[in-house]
This record gives sequence, C-alpha cells and structure tokens, in this order.
Amino acid sequence: MSDAVPETETLQGRVEPEYDPAAPAPLTVPRTPTGHAEVDAQLERLGDADHLATDGHLEVYEDVHRGLRDALTALDARPETPAPPPSYDKRAPSPSYGTRS
Repeated sequence: MSDAVPETETLQGRVEPEYDPAAPAPLTVPRTPTGHAEVDAQLERLGDADHLATDGHLEVYEDVHRGLRDALTALDARPETPAPPPSYDKRAPSPSYGTRS
C-alpha cells in the first residue's frame, strides 16, 4: 500500500494532487509580534506545526511551551530595581506617642 496522494489531471493538462482532508494544512492563525525577541521566536516556531501531520504537533507544542516557560522564568530571575525608601522614618515614634488624654 502506498502513502502517495492520488493525482488527478486538470483540464489544462497539469497533474495536481487530489484533495486529502487528512493531509497537513496550515492553520493560518495570525501570530502578532510581541516585541520580545524570545517570545516572538517561540510563536514563529508554532508555524512548524502547519506542515506536520497531527501526531507531529505535540512535539512542536511542547517545545514552544518549554521555550515560553524559560522566557518567563528569565523575567523572574532578573534583578529587581530597589524599592523606593519609605516616606517616613519607621524608627521615629509617632507624634502622639507618650501623650495621654
């Protein structure tokens, strides 16, 4: 048994493959750039699944998920900017301290 797609001849004499609903087809889902190079590269990697049979999608999706998770982890690992100092000195007693009514 052959995995080849049957071909049909058109009126113009060209031979074209017959439509196969099980054949890989692009999803044509738009991928909008985020401006973050690592994330954009992973989103573009999703396009690789467009040319694979369904059983090949899982590997691409897992790879993209891993890459996105790594990019998110890298954001958490970056040093934070120091917090601004408080607007009051916590060591000084409040003005009402020690007064009785």
